[in-house]
Amino acid sequence: MTSPSIRIALLGTAVVCAVANAVVHLILVPSHLEEKLYIGALFVVGSVVMLGVAVGLVVLRRPVGAWLVGSATSVGMIVGFLLSRTVGLPGYHEDGWELPYGPLSLVVEALFVVLFAAWLGRADTVRGAVPHPRVVRRIKALSGRSR
Repeated sequence: MTSPSIRIALLGTAVVCAVANAVVHLILVPSHLEEKLYIGALFVVGSVVMLGVAVGLVVLRRPVGAWLVGSATSVGMIVGFLLSRTVGLPGYHEDGWELPYGPLSLVVEALFVVLFAAWLGRADTVRGAVPHPRVVRRIKALSGRSR
């Protein structure tokens, strides 16, 4: 595959993962709102964030921010899942994997993070990056060069 094709494949797969993550958690919102309000609310927030990440990956020219937010959210969801099944969360402990949603969410969350690492490792991802003009001015000022 060519470089643009790889970049598009990584972005497209990440968008699918982000949307799948949101859909899985939105399906679980009603039962979790009844069981423990803050867990259900976190599912809603996480879903909205991941839908925003999916949009950001599609529309942003340099979607580093979307990747970072999506990866942080995915890692947070993985940690929350694992904690809820081991030591528990405040007032909340879940037994089992909650099939099929638990394993499915873990797969799409982990895959999103792996895709981000692959995207970040692509040379063409950072080659075209342009620093913010204020950063350039600050570097020039610190190095003694004029604006």
